[in-house]
Amino acid sequence: MINEERYFKILIIGDTGVGKSCVMVRFTEETFNETYISTIGVDFKVRTVEVNSQPVKLQIWDTAGQERFKTITRNYYKGSQGILMVYDVTNSKSFENIKNWSKEVDKFSNNSFCKYLVGNKCDLQEKRRITYGMGEKLANELGIKFFESSAKTNKNIDEIFNSIAIDIDQNLQNTNDNNNKLTIKTKSDFNNKKKKWC
Repeated sequence: MINEERYFKILIIGDTGVGKSCVMVRFTEETFNETYISTIGVDFKVRTVEVNSQPVKLQIWDTAGQERFKTITRNYYKGSQGILMVYDVTNSKSFENIKNWSKEVDKFSNNSFCKYLVGNKCDLQEKRRITYGMGEKLANELGIKFFESSAKTNKNIDEIFNSIAIDIDQNLQNTNDNNNKLTIKTKSDFNNKKKKWC
């Protein structure tokens, strides 16, 4: 039996310069470039992973962090199953803006997505402004999973995408299970309803 190809759409959002493109390219192409130019609008790449022994193509969308592109990127929230909100551990402002990004996501996307918090550039310890504990605390407040990563050293990059793919798959299974559940009517349920009709 040949399984239909499955696609999970994952958005990477956050302020400009936090390394969203580097995270995407490190995962999809296993390369790192110090001189990435800021994304204009959106860009996307695909990589196939295995989830529960089945191949899944991850469509990873890298969105521009500049304010002038937000109207464009909002259109890509719909239909997404996973969202990585990325900040730069050396940039306090990018961390402070995560709550704004989270509100933006809640406003424009559906409720069945997996949302992760990612603190990127954790290799730059001497320039760090945001501690691991601060990131973990914010993630707990938002009720989401948290990772620190380094696109440069490849720290936790595969782990992040593999984890969110598993969570998306579980979300979809739960949604399908709920949609397929049959409500069993007992005799007492029928009698109670009959009384209401009378």
